[in-house]
Amino acid sequence: MTNSARARFTRPAIAAAAALTVTAGVVAAAPDAKSTSQPVPKLALIAASKSVVIHTYEGATGLDLNLGTYLTSEGSPLELRAKRKSYKDPITVQQFIRQGKKVTTKNLPAGLVKDFRGLPDFTHITMTDSTGKKVLDRKENFCPNNASGRVRPDAAATSRYPESCPPNPFTRGSVWGVENGWASNTYNGWYTEGVTLPAGDYTAKVGVSKKYRDIFGVADKPQTVKVTVKVEPATPEGRKATTGAHGSHGAGHAGHHGAPTPKMTFQEATSGTGPTYNVGHAPYPPAPPALPWALQKSARTVANIGDGPGQTDGSRRAPGLKANAKRPSGKAVVPNVPKPDLRSLPAFDVQISASPENPKGKDFMSFSANVWNAGPAQLVVDGFRAPGAELMDAYQYFYDANGKQVGYTPTGTMEWDPRAGHEHWHFTDFASYRLLKADKKEAVRSGKEAFCLVNTDAVDYTVKNANWHPFNTDLSSACGTEKAISVREVLDVGSGDTYTQDLPDQSFDITDLPNGTYYIEVLANPEKRLKETSTANNSAMRKVILGGKPGARTVTVPPHDLITAN
Repeated sequence: MTNSARARFTRPAIAAAAALTVTAGVVAAAPDAKSTSQPVPKLALIAASKSVVIHTYEGATGLDLNLGTYLTSEGSPLELRAKRKSYKDPITVQQFIRQGKKVTTKNLPAGLVKDFRGLPDFTHITMTDSTGKKVLDRKENFCPNNASGRVRPDAAATSRYPESCPPNPFTRGSVWGVENGWASNTYNGWYTEGVTLPAGDYTAKVGVSKKYRDIFGVADKPQTVKVTVKVEPATPEGRKATTGAHGSHGAGHAGHHGAPTPKMTFQEATSGTGPTYNVGHAPYPPAPPALPWALQKSARTVANIGDGPGQTDGSRRAPGLKANAKRPSGKAVVPNVPKPDLRSLPAFDVQISASPENPKGKDFMSFSANVWNAGPAQLVVDGFRAPGAELMDAYQYFYDANGKQVGYTPTGTMEWDPRAGHEHWHFTDFASYRLLKADKKEAVRSGKEAFCLVNTDAVDYTVKNANWHPFNTDLSSACGTEKAISVREVLDVGSGDTYTQDLPDQSFDITDLPNGTYYIEVLANPEKRLKETSTANNSAMRKVILGGKPGARTVTVPPHDLITAN
């Protein structure tokens, strides 16, 4: 089990619990959607319960303040679309107002949002203790993509809007919404800072900030919730009560192949025996080094399957199809239908690896990378395995406007990766990572050799045919098991696949490189085997400056236009 599957495990359970609370608590209080004097949509802040109990344990550093308050939308959905033309441009937000088949738009104030994690400072929360003393006064962000349930039985069965707000610093566009007749939890989960409160009774007052009341026509009706904080003993039994407090629904995070969480076993994360972490603010664990076999010749390299020392990065030419391969019947054909458009995001989370497991005398620079699909069609790759074969033969599939399969073509191989953090089938012709010198000539290739395609990040859900609900969003739904006879890997329109810098081989060996300026290049479809709408936009560069001394190297990451995240 990988970090990602562990980190995402608690989200559906929390969302389901919130849905039950809302449905049970506020059906009778739903606003009248037929009123002509009310704004459309009519938004309201509600509280599912007049009182809540929040559990923590001895020694915990932060308390999750999920108070059970929700924003409801009636008359039509609340729908917002945030987008930037380029990384040199600020983010703009438009509201789409749907009334039957009629759709109108309204521009929200310039500078309202700085990133794609939702609406900043949306709620205003104050808390007093049992003596009336104020112990908290702060504003919190709100991700509308936090669908918690219906507030009336005749509302739509499902929400059309995405399940989270993307945190990736290089997100291009996002869609946020509260479905008509639904409620979204105002607690922002991953990105809400924990609160330090001793055991006791409190009174919380939650309201919508004035600027948003003015923008959306929300009534000034704060909700009051009685809060009881219980501190449990620091034992496995006591900690069970805190399971799922962090890592909330609706906030999302970058990457299925790693997560911004402190180290914790899967058993701890899923059983409740592990501690509660404020994962929205926890550092990444140290990045493992490039594995030794990525730095030396091996039997696989001799067999012409690898590139050579340190170059098993997926840009190699995959071996030819074997005569006994279990391949699709019929003639391979590339039809004239819409195709995917693979694009790379600039590298991020760049750092010098501090892992004590680094080979002696080696320096590594780790990074996170994302390749996404701008559409207008899915990337669909199937692998077929001949009985007893170590590799699968990979094929790209094509579909017409009605979703009917109309063609396929060979496009490389898939291989089983047994390493911890992977343990699934990797497609070998998807991307390449290269460190370029100041003159843009190659200096080093990453040891990353192949990829499991998963829709981890909503990079731009405003593009044509973007799927707001992709199926395979973590490793539990993609890339197969060792026993698989065939595997399907899909990168949906609007989504990207992030490999985070805490994974094996997600790094460059910089031991012998002089200090100076370099560029991390993330290159999609390096051998151009995949059929795309365009291959002219497959590369993205991120400038880095190496310094320091051997064993104590440093890296400086200048801003990328308006993006300051390293």
